Amino acid sequence: MNIQMRRITFSKKPLIMGVINITPDSFSDGGKFFSIDAALQQAKKLVDEGADILDIGGESTRPGSMSVDVSEEMRRVSSLLEVLVNENIPVSVDTSKPEIMQYAIAAGAAIINDVNALRAPGALETVAASDLVSVCMMHMQGTPSSMQDNPEYANIIDEVMVFLDDRIQAAMAHGITRDRIIIDPGFGFGKTLQHNFLLLRGLKQFSRLGVSVLAGISRKSMLGMITGNPVHQRIHESVAAAMLAAINGADIVRVHDVKATKDALAIYHAMQEVGVE
Repeated sequence: MNIQMRRITFSKKPLIMGVINITPDSFSDGGKFFSIDAALQQAKKLVDEGADILDIGGESTRPGSMSVDVSEEMRRVSSLLEVLVNENIPVSVDTSKPEIMQYAIAAGAAIINDVNALRAPGALETVAASDLVSVCMMHMQGTPSSMQDNPEYANIIDEVMVFLDDRIQAAMAHGITRDRIIIDPGFGFGKTLQHNFLLLRGLKQFSRLGVSVLAGISRKSMLGMITGNPVHQRIHESVAAAMLAAINGADIVRVHDVKATKDALAIYHAMQEVGVE
């Protein structure tokens, strides 16, 4: 996978993507990092804890959320993005708007992370115009405002794989090379609890699509439904989910609790590296 002008290897996968929501209404930390000073402080903390990539977003995509206009989203992400790029930190920009994508690419973003899988008019062309930026395309049934109303699938694995394969083919047809493409099955985006755990159990199957796989499960309601813990007390279950994703082949885990995840993955890597007697 190309991240800006570097080649990132997956010799010790998964990479850890730390989350910074520059929003007042994100499900986990909405409002906490809405100021540039707070966002910068959190960015430094996550990098110090071992994040390989920082994912910044100026529009909430939690269930029931509403879109913000381009100018407001731009205002939210621009200052932080420019500072992080100047610090040589690989940055992913979480957006579905081609205008934000174009700005982010020009500013030096390493990844465009699109929950809408480059389906907005002009999105494919915008990413394809760069020969460096990587793109993460996610599956979502419906839109954030309505996706959890009544999600239904005949076969969750097959249907999500077909959708993502179609998006991979569309991206490649526009000149986006396979090594720049990441896919995300979209945990919590138009899925029931059962759907989410079927995806987690079957995550290895997505490697058949021949691109990198991202898993974003951190602090999500599917975990709270199991443990009963509120969103800010889901560190343990989030780490467990990241570990299961790693075991099942995730190349990137998108998390809020970087240090806890990195420590757990260190044990996983140590186990993998022990020679067989």
